Amino acid sequence: QVQLVESGGGLVQAGGSLRLSCAASGRTFSRYRMAWFRQPPGKERELVAAIRWTGDFIYYAASVKGRFTISRDSTKNTVYLQMSGLKPEDTAVYRCALSLLGSGPLYDYDYWGQGTQVTVSS
Repeated sequence: QVQLVESGGGLVQAGGSLRLSCAASGRTFSRYRMAWFRQPPGKERELVAAIRWTGDFIYYAASVKGRFTISRDSTKNTVYLQMSGLKPEDTAVYRCALSLLGSGPLYDYDYWGQGTQVTVSS
């Protein structure tokens, strides 16, 4: 069974930085894609960033482009989301997700983490 475990959330002031981590375990991974979603209170879930494990495809939502960086460490089966220039509107529960199809639909994922809270104070 695949498991995704996130860490790194917390409270930060506007303009600050945080790094989220998501460690995947449970099987041998290849040709897959991982992503970070977020859901602010009372709002719809939003795809923030995605990366194919080969590294040849990266996606960012327009709202975070230039401020967030997604990366992966294949030796640790871990994906990271480096968040800089944080704004109060970035406040949300952030969840990582994994698709076994690296080239599948961008918004379709097979496994999800439990989520980590990010709160940005003004």
